[in-house]
Amino acid sequence: MPLPDLLPIVPFTRPVRGEVSLPGSKSLTNRALVLAALCDKPVTLTGALFSEDTHLMVEALRQLGFVITDDKQQQTIYIEGRGGEIPAERANLFVGLAGTAARFLTALCAAAPRGVYRIDGIPQMRKRPMKGLIDALRALGADIRCLGEEGFFPLEIHARGLRGGAVSIDAAESSQMLSALLMVAPLTGREVAISLAGPVRLPFVQMTMMLQAEFGLKAINQQHSSTFVVTPGRYTSPGRYPVEPDATAASYFLALPLVAAGQLHIRDLRGPGRGLQGDAQVISVFEHVGLKLQVRPDGLDVSYAAGGVRQNITQDFAPFSDTFLTFAALSPLLAGKTRISGIAHTRKQETDRVAGMYNELKKLGQTVEQGDDWLEIQPQPLRVGQTIETYGDHRFAMSFGILGCHDLHGSGRPWLTIKDPACCAKTFPHFFELLETLRKKSLAP
Repeated sequence: MPLPDLLPIVPFTRPVRGEVSLPGSKSLTNRALVLAALCDKPVTLTGALFSEDTHLMVEALRQLGFVITDDKQQQTIYIEGRGGEIPAERANLFVGLAGTAARFLTALCAAAPRGVYRIDGIPQMRKRPMKGLIDALRALGADIRCLGEEGFFPLEIHARGLRGGAVSIDAAESSQMLSALLMVAPLTGREVAISLAGPVRLPFVQMTMMLQAEFGLKAINQQHSSTFVVTPGRYTSPGRYPVEPDATAASYFLALPLVAAGQLHIRDLRGPGRGLQGDAQVISVFEHVGLKLQVRPDGLDVSYAAGGVRQNITQDFAPFSDTFLTFAALSPLLAGKTRISGIAHTRKQETDRVAGMYNELKKLGQTVEQGDDWLEIQPQPLRVGQTIETYGDHRFAMSFGILGCHDLHGSGRPWLTIKDPACCAKTFPHFFELLETLRKKSLAP
């Protein structure tokens, strides 16, 4: 059912209960799609995410000539690997606002032995950082032409392969640029020594390397935190590859018991250090706030008893920055001032997430201060009747959607409205449907 342009959030009047099956990880799905396309034999992804971002990646790979069949009902995607070959020698690729698709496809096309490829997205994508990746690929011999402003989309790539050797990359603005380079470096046929020209957030890079190993490539030696040496190698098909549930999406349902009280079982979610996703580290921050956690073979049980104290936090979110919005939206309910840092790079994501969160929390009556790299929120009585601007950013919609589940009036009367809730299609198309299902379940005798 289509979502309205303005969605009032109906609060939970009873503690949440039940279980949640999360969509597959966007980060893992899009990485696995690229690696599967580079494999020597077909790969079937199971538990894959079906969302706007992964659809854009699948359609782009089809434009590049890869045979892909998908089954949304079964959450499977079949990719016919071509052993490093890109079948189509000409293609126009559209990446919307998907950063993973934008960076990974740029590197993939640059690594092709021949072909002419144009890549573009929506106007907002033309503002997202690409320069670090473009410069590094050019240093390895790529012919990449910026058709608008230098260092940004749209691009035209005249592929002639990559030559390997030493290269430096500035991936401070997005670790996806380093991940993209790591994924195609083995195709050069020579050793590639990648040095970092600045700081980079390593959890998603480490996810990329672990995934490469699971696709048969154990050719990366991280000599120290700023140098990666990649030897030539080939990706080999694992046959079937299960995609982990999305740890970032899990943050909303980890927050829900803190907002509404009660208990949830989150199926197949692994605890910190048990999977490939760095964002799972955020679970320990939820525990600090007051969430109770029990690890089970088939997932996590999480709970919070009504009347407990929700502890405020001072936290560097750099290792799991996609989750900072969840905590910022939760901050009005915490026991004191919350300080969130390590988030400067999020100003250049789907929108300026720091400024956007500052604006929306102020709208809700909170005392908020911001710096380039941080937010501080001092809880104040929540202001009712406000409409949250989502800026076309799925994480605003979902974070404030959870806050709206708080029964502010004590009567179940909505007090907060989400604008453009359909923007969740980027990574979690059925988020609000799932939230409403849980609310109704909590009311059942």
